[in-house]
Amino acid sequence: MSHPIRFGLKVSGQRTTAAELRSCWRIADEARFDHLWDFDHLAGVKASGVESPIFEGWALLAAMAEATEHVRIGCLVTGNTYRHPAVLAKFAVTVDHLSGGRLEFGIGAGWAQIEHEMNGIEGLDHRVGRLSEALQVFKSLWTEERTNFEGRYYQFRDAVANPKPIQKPYPPIWIGARGDTTLKLVARHADVWNVTGVKNADEAARLGEKLSEEMQREGRAPEAIRRSAQVFWDGEDRPRLAADVASYLDKGFTEIVIFPDVRATGTDIVAAAAAAADELPKLRRLPARA
Repeated sequence: MSHPIRFGLKVSGQRTTAAELRSCWRIADEARFDHLWDFDHLAGVKASGVESPIFEGWALLAAMAEATEHVRIGCLVTGNTYRHPAVLAKFAVTVDHLSGGRLEFGIGAGWAQIEHEMNGIEGLDHRVGRLSEALQVFKSLWTEERTNFEGRYYQFRDAVANPKPIQKPYPPIWIGARGDTTLKLVARHADVWNVTGVKNADEAARLGEKLSEEMQREGRAPEAIRRSAQVFWDGEDRPRLAADVASYLDKGFTEIVIFPDVRATGTDIVAAAAAAADELPKLRRLPARA
């Protein structure tokens, strides 16, 4: 089984304006990126500090659905602990319909401790167990007439969830993971694995070997799951972008998401998106692993 090489653009919604976001979405759509992403946080993350302005990820996805025509859209990745699975499943179906079946469903266990503490959100200490149950619930709500589920964290009794997604049986599930327990969930449930928390393609490839072992234990062929990597880019160094993309293609990653991180250079995010779009034809010509 071979997978096509696809390229995405990620614009986080942090330290941006609504007008800038719309411009970036238009650029991605017109350049024919394969997918377009935001991320899911309730406050600023990492070096930007919690006070950094940030928009809500799934509200942005609904706007992206209406603002674009061609590109597939998703959140890389949704923090499972922020929303009850019934609510998140409904969000996903709504965006799938608004976009005409272009949703890619990105999900992860969640990690930002400060966001949970300051907002009184529970569940971070059992985030992997919650994600395991939520993945089962999502699939049931999207495919079954009634959902009955008795878990440690979630309980459903004759739950109805209509309409069902346009995409059958449901939108592709992307799981962001690097730990041993979350890789088990990837092997069991994912259509796409998004490698997280790695410094380079070599480290990502080593985690990919662990995933292949888990998939064999699950009775799935390793090639049944597409491999995805985010390439962080300063918005200016184009040779560096090509080199980083090539390193992941060489390791068998077929879903490449360019994530302009312009804090160091101060490059305008719209200009960075336009530069990424300008480089896209060249990136598509890079050789992939045979």
